[in-house]
Amino acid sequence: MFDTDRWKEIVTSLTRNKVRTIVTAFGVFWGILMLVIMLGSGKGLQNGMFYILGDFATNSLFIWTQPTTEPYKGLPKNRQWYFNNEDTKALRENIPEIAIVAPRVEAPTGNQLVVYKKNNGSFAINGDYPETNRLDPVTILEGRFINYLDLIEKRKVVVIGTRVKEQLFAPDENALGKYIQISGMYFQVVGVFKSKHTQDWGRYQNESIFMPFTTLQKAYNLGNIVFYYGIMIKPEYHVADVEKKVRQLLASRHNVSPTDNMAFGSQNIEEEFKRMNSVFIGIRFLTWFVGILTLFAGVVGVSNIMLVIIRERTKEIGIQRALGATPFNILSQIIFESIILTFLAGLIGMVLGIGIIQGVDTILQYTVNPDNAYFLNPEVDMQAVVSAFILLVVAGAIAGSLPAWHAIRIKPVDALRTEI
Repeated sequence: MFDTDRWKEIVTSLTRNKVRTIVTAFGVFWGILMLVIMLGSGKGLQNGMFYILGDFATNSLFIWTQPTTEPYKGLPKNRQWYFNNEDTKALRENIPEIAIVAPRVEAPTGNQLVVYKKNNGSFAINGDYPETNRLDPVTILEGRFINYLDLIEKRKVVVIGTRVKEQLFAPDENALGKYIQISGMYFQVVGVFKSKHTQDWGRYQNESIFMPFTTLQKAYNLGNIVFYYGIMIKPEYHVADVEKKVRQLLASRHNVSPTDNMAFGSQNIEEEFKRMNSVFIGIRFLTWFVGILTLFAGVVGVSNIMLVIIRERTKEIGIQRALGATPFNILSQIIFESIILTFLAGLIGMVLGIGIIQGVDTILQYTVNPDNAYFLNPEVDMQAVVSAFILLVVAGAIAGSLPAWHAIRIKPVDALRTEI
C-alpha cells in the first residue's frame, strides 16, 4: 500500500488537474484556518475582558443605600438613609454565611485637593478596612496597606495610588514617610499601590487614596455613617442567597419596607462572572459550530472531486481489475488519495492559523498597553485544534470511501467499455 508505485499513482492522480485539486484543497485549508483563528481570537477577547475585571473576589457583593420608594411604618418614601457602624457588627453576628465584611466611606464632597510642597492634585479619598484588599486587591509597590492598628488608633496615614505619587512627587523621590495635605489636614504616606484593573476602574483606583475607615469618619465629621459594604461570602454558599438575607437584615434595622427593592443598590460579582462566562461559552459554541460547518463543506468538496476523478479513471480501474487488482487495492488507493489531500490541506491551514495567532500575540505585546486593551494574549488550545485536525482526516477518509465503494462496484467489462 505504501510502495513507490502507489505514491506515484496518487501524485499523478492529484496533479492531473492542478486547478481542481487546489480549489478543493482550499476548502479544507480555509475551514481549519478559520477555526484556529476564531478559537485564538475568542481566547484573546476572553483574556482581555478578565484582565479588565482584575482580581475581584468572585464570591462577593457590594451593596449601598438608595432613596426609599415606598412609605413604611409612618416614614415617607424618597427618604435618604445610610448604613452605620452597628450594621457592620450586625452583619458579622447574624449572617454566618459571610466570610468578610468591609465597610467603606468616602470624602462626602467628591475629589479632594491634595498638596505636597508645590505640587497638588484632586483625588478620590476612601476610608477602608484592611479586608478591602481581599475583596478587590491592589498591588502594593511600596510600604504597606491599611492595618487594624491604624483603625483602632485612628491614625492619620494614607496609601496612595501610582498616579497620585506621579503627580505629587518627583520621579526619583521616595514617598514613604512623607506628609501630604488633604483638605488642610496632614497625613503620612505609608504605602503606594497599583490597581490590578484596567480601563476606567483601574484609572480611578490609581488616582485614589486609601486611609483608615475610622480616620476618614472622624476627619470629615461623618459620625458612624457607612457609605457601602463589600461582602465576601463563604465558598459553599451562593451570593444571591446571602444577598437576600443581607437586604432583609439591613431593611429591618432601618425601617425600610421589605418589598422596597429599590432602596438598595448592589452588584453581585458572582453573577457578573457567570454572565461573562456564559457569553464566552456562547462564543466558543458559535466558533465550533461555524468551524465544523466550514470543515464539512471542505470535506464534501473532497468527496465530490474523488467522484469526478473516479469517473475519469473508470477505464483505468477496469484495466487494473482485469490485470488482477483486488477490490481492496482499488478501495485503499482511492481512500488514501482522499486522506492525503485532506491531511496536507488541513496541516497547512492549521500551521498557518497557529502562526497568525502567535504573530498577532507578539505584535500586541510590543505595541499595545494592556491597561487600555480589550484583546490580550490570543492563544490556541492545541488539544482542541489537534482533535479537530484528526477529526478532519477521519472525515476525509470517510469522504473518500463513498466514491471508492462506487468504483469497486463497477464490473471490469463495463469499465473497459467506458469512453473517456
